[in-house]
Amino acid sequence: IATSGRLCVCCAQLTTRSGPIPAGSPGVSARPLLMDGKSAASAVKDWLAREKLESREVTDAQALIHLHVKYPPTKQGHVFNVVIPKNRDLVLVYSITRVDEGQQNEMRDHGKEDPDAWEKWLHDTRVQLTRSNLDWVLHVGKPKDDLPGPLQAFNLSRPIWFDGLSQNEFMQTMRSVWLSKLELIHQVKYAYGKGIGKPGKVDDWEAKKAKQSTTKPPKNEPKSHSIDTDGLP
Repeated sequence: IATSGRLCVCCAQLTTRSGPIPAGSPGVSARPLLMDGKSAASAVKDWLAREKLESREVTDAQALIHLHVKYPPTKQGHVFNVVIPKNRDLVLVYSITRVDEGQQNEMRDHGKEDPDAWEKWLHDTRVQLTRSNLDWVLHVGKPKDDLPGPLQAFNLSRPIWFDGLSQNEFMQTMRSVWLSKLELIHQVKYAYGKGIGKPGKVDDWEAKKAKQSTTKPPKNEPKSHSIDTDGLP
């Protein structure tokens, strides 16, 4: 069950009788550059290279470009997706995290012992994410014997429209998604332990895969990172 929650100025000069006035001079407003999908993709690749962030392009028929980026740039970096969808004037940054099977079992036990407390934990998490200024989806397992299912995965994302795309905005978005993801990872670990080192199942993905298999070959499972293997303290 899924629930969800500036451009560089141009260097053109204005001309008066006394000569050109550089853009950026007092009293002069420079117009922002117009950016399309091709130039946005080129800029994003350049910024990633400058920040020494590993990235590779993956096949995506619905995108002008889809990159897997390792962030933060450490040995334990997670997979971030950077996508420019076709027919959209934006860059989407998102990261998916699967909850460990052992943690899911602890959540299920919590739901059996105190359903109201488990529902409150989910409610508080949703409110917390809504305040984060990110878009989000929580994948919660199917109810069993009238008991609420565990948190199985979460997806945090943020779009940047082309008219507001800059290196600072892009990197701050990567950082915001990472910090919110890290907050929820530690929250799960604190409440439900470190897990058993095995990613748990995600009912929503299995249902989607089963539906796709009846009509066309299933797509690859979303690239995600498991809480138990993030290498964090």
